[in-house]
Amino acid sequence: MTTSDTAADVPRAETPEAAPTWQARLRGFGYAGRSRVGTRERLVPPFPAPDGRIGALFGLSPHAAARLAHWAAWGGPLLVALLAGVLRFWQLGSPHAVIFDETYYAKDAWSLFQYGYEGSWPEKANDRILDTPQRIPLSPEGAYVVHPPVGKWTIGLGEWLFGLNPFGWRFMTAVLGTLSVLMLCRIGRRLFRSTVLGCLAGLLMAVDGLHFVMSRAALLDLVLMFWVLAAFGCLLADRDRTRAALARALPPDDPPDPVDPSARPDRAAVRPDPETGARFGFGPRPWRLLAGLCLGLGCATKWNGLYILAAFGLLTVLWDMGARRTAGAPRPLAAMLRRDSLPAFASLVVVSLGTYIASWSGWFATSGGYFRDWADKGGAAGPWGWLPGPLRSLWHYEAEVYDFHVGLTSGHTYESNPWSWLVLGRPVSYFYESPKAGKDGCTAQGEGCAREVLALGTPLLWWAACFALLYVLYRWFFRRDWRAGAVLCGVAAGYLPWFMYQERTIFLFYAVVFVPFLCLAVTMMIGALAGPPGVGERRRTAGIVGAGVLVLLVVWNFVYFWPIYTGQAIPMEEWRQRMWFDTWI
Repeated sequence: MTTSDTAADVPRAETPEAAPTWQARLRGFGYAGRSRVGTRERLVPPFPAPDGRIGALFGLSPHAAARLAHWAAWGGPLLVALLAGVLRFWQLGSPHAVIFDETYYAKDAWSLFQYGYEGSWPEKANDRILDTPQRIPLSPEGAYVVHPPVGKWTIGLGEWLFGLNPFGWRFMTAVLGTLSVLMLCRIGRRLFRSTVLGCLAGLLMAVDGLHFVMSRAALLDLVLMFWVLAAFGCLLADRDRTRAALARALPPDDPPDPVDPSARPDRAAVRPDPETGARFGFGPRPWRLLAGLCLGLGCATKWNGLYILAAFGLLTVLWDMGARRTAGAPRPLAAMLRRDSLPAFASLVVVSLGTYIASWSGWFATSGGYFRDWADKGGAAGPWGWLPGPLRSLWHYEAEVYDFHVGLTSGHTYESNPWSWLVLGRPVSYFYESPKAGKDGCTAQGEGCAREVLALGTPLLWWAACFALLYVLYRWFFRRDWRAGAVLCGVAAGYLPWFMYQERTIFLFYAVVFVPFLCLAVTMMIGALAGPPGVGERRRTAGIVGAGVLVLLVVWNFVYFWPIYTGQAIPMEEWRQRMWFDTWI
């Protein structure tokens, strides 16, 4: 399990007479000093060669081991995603009920596919939808809704395919949950330059309880998480692509071939050049444009995607500045501001804004949406009177929604303070019932059973993530590890903004947006626990055993809580055993 930070580390030779330094002593425990690598490797760290010892354990030749590593780059992530998909689609329609906020989004999604905007539903509409025969009491009168439409369009696609039923309205979140595991495997592989660590990150998210439950419920936050993760992956691919182009533009470190001065191997050494570093143009950046599209779709799902847009925009220009510094730019900040800042703004902010407005196309194309004709019915024009009426109506609608969100302070049984999220202080119960003995699948005697769907992260994974975040913070602050900074950026963008709204009614399940980055943090910690190349066999064995025990405990913990993630009927005493804290009830 090697990473880009450790792959190029080469143990320094020591003479027998020299007294061991503190670095040499720590090296026996996995410490690795800063590696001295070339400019090209600093710009684009290569994937390390497969470890021949692992292939030898299975009787593989070096060539066969290399082929296996090549196929594992996609084969491993696909297998992990297959496992995640089987778990998420198993009895997806159970419980056969409208759970928690599905009461809003499942019905609004159906309405979007009928009218292009959210219509109105009467009281007790849920009972009629679940009746046999089904009745759908939808009326075309525009309803006041407080979230943009992309997440509901996504949910509605499943309803269009399978009907207005629990399986139909949960189908697309299960698809996105499965695909997000596949994406995280590939993102982790690119980030850590290790297929094993990439697949481990995906496996951890596959067995996280919060991600699992959100993948089986028709809520918006899982859709937002998908687009945020997709945007992060696009920016990561853009980083590798642009830095590779910059490396190709740098002059060779060795004298050119006198026969063919232009001939230079792709991995030949290069040296920093102030002129190239400061003035090189990266050209078209399709991956960053795609990231802007993904971030726009995220903002068009829930507004807290705006904070992630700002954080990722800052992240990508800092990556550009770092690339120019490595390439030799004497003033990398000025070079980045001059050459990269405006294209980044256009690729992310402008594209996201256009995507957001386009997401309201159904509302624009019809006349029945809430506030759709506000400007035409005497809505104040003011300084924005030059804008078309539909845009002014949308602006008014958004202003009203903003006032609603910041003023939402009514108490709720399952609300929680963001300070408690990482330790899972107050999870949200989406569904609960207490079937009597012999009814609704309850085989217990006495006080009967409990059925619950609890949006609870896998406890051991989240508690390990608390320590992993401290390690990642150390890696970023003291070792200037850009990978640690990227992971911290993802966590901070999805988590810290909620501390500004502590008076607002907020819930733990909002944290699903940064669950992928928690899994990356734990993976990075496990990679360090396993040890860098060059450590002794004893240290390596102990590290791998420790890492394996941690992963197995997380998997066991997920299996243990499986009944309260899926709404299985279990004896009341077994349900109480799983309520580790009073705040979980």
